[in-house]
Amino acid sequence: MLIDEERYCHASDLHDSTGYNEWFRCFLRYRERAYRELGPVKQWINEPMLLVLDVGNTNTVLGVFAVDGRSRELVAHWRVATIQTQTVDEYGVLFRNLFAMADINVAAIKGIIISSVVPPMDSVLREVCERYFHTKPLFVEPGVKTGMPVQYDNPAEVGADRVVNGVAAFEKYGGPCIVVDFGTATTFDAISAKGEYLGGVITPGIGISADALFERTARLPRVDIRKPPRVIGTNTVGSMQSGLYYGYLGLVDLILERMLAELGPETKVVATGGLASLIGQGSKYINAVDDLLTLEGLRIIWDRNVRKPKTAEDAEDAEKQKQVKARS
Repeated sequence: MLIDEERYCHASDLHDSTGYNEWFRCFLRYRERAYRELGPVKQWINEPMLLVLDVGNTNTVLGVFAVDGRSRELVAHWRVATIQTQTVDEYGVLFRNLFAMADINVAAIKGIIISSVVPPMDSVLREVCERYFHTKPLFVEPGVKTGMPVQYDNPAEVGADRVVNGVAAFEKYGGPCIVVDFGTATTFDAISAKGEYLGGVITPGIGISADALFERTARLPRVDIRKPPRVIGTNTVGSMQSGLYYGYLGLVDLILERMLAELGPETKVVATGGLASLIGQGSKYINAVDDLLTLEGLRIIWDRNVRKPKTAEDAEDAEKQKQVKARS
């Protein structure tokens, strides 16, 4: 049966949309049957999986965690563009293609959690989850257990991604800590020693600054954001790159200097987001760069809302981790 179906897939006419759609459906049927009859390609391929999505204004980051037993291994992650005009089916095909390339069985997804700062995308992603993964997603929103008290004047104003980052940073690095997230906007979030979300700072992202130079001037070109070899540029592109990099680095370090003065010198500073590595390597105050911080935070919040009560063994492990954190 597998051989016959494979031949049928290759024989499909790919020159029109109808033929391609039929081929893709056949490909999925063949792949799922191969998993059943030939076994998984990798050990974790058919284990229970958790899909986490961080939907930002510019990019959407996806991650898949193996959640069998006490294991919480991140087995795959991707970054794709956030396109509000894409339909449910377009996102569904995109996600399933990503899964296919990573040898992950879609049927293994047993839970989905989403952090979104783009409200128009919420209904689309909810339908994608229900239609293509047959799972109702959990959105990080007021009422969801995060384990982190929010001290904002109006807690509902805090972006879901900021709370998620705070949860992950406190769990991994302890408090007090500051999370710097380099996204469309750059956010600085302060977490107390008790694990409370205190508030923070929001600034335009470095990408917005670069776009403004290009769009609001007649002769300045669009440039890549990178660290230039020297501060003094000898051409227009070099001068712009110097201004963007060192100007933004100065903004980041000055804000961190002021926040550290309020929180105390023992405060840890963690950077995440698309340009975290670029700015983090030049900063005087950033202690760690954690590109997957938001995905980890989503996994932690999922556990706090859905995971079964801890066993005695889980409680013992948690106590050991707490003692290690206290000693460090």
